[in-house]
Amino acid sequence: MSGWRRHERKPIATFYVIRHAKAGNREAWTEDDRLRPLTKKGIDQAERLVATLKAFPIAAVVSSPYLRCVQTVEPLARARSTEVRRSPALAEGSGLAGAMELMGDPQLDHAVLCTHGDIVWELIEELARRKVIAAGEGGFEKGSTWRVELEAGVPVRAVFIPPP
Repeated sequence: MSGWRRHERKPIATFYVIRHAKAGNREAWTEDDRLRPLTKKGIDQAERLVATLKAFPIAAVVSSPYLRCVQTVEPLARARSTEVRRSPALAEGSGLAGAMELMGDPQLDHAVLCTHGDIVWELIEELARRKVIAAGEGGFEKGSTWRVELEAGVPVRAVFIPPP
């Protein structure tokens, strides 16, 4: 055998981080905020996410347990013949650490993670800090998606997919 060595690369995992679709007005909602549902516009956004993500090989759908997040990804889960798994790590106010822990799970490659604006904002800041994206690149509108690729648990590429 010659002096060639096989170059070992760390596997790249891909995640689709979705900010939940348009929900009812927080200030007008008088019940438990975890039960605040999507609006008609939000339901439409959720339905159109199926087409937006059609080309991507989605293997799992994980959501914040908040109703608006679950409703955002239910049509996608149905279209992919899978269940929506609920994770408190994606709940509002949980911080980016829980979401990053999920992204470190090798069993979740090509998973959708549906969460809230605060966590998506932290993700964008982390991507910019690591120079994966330029500051101000992309966005975090309701119903939008970040396609994030990680190598050894560290983000290396990210692409913003606008809301449908």
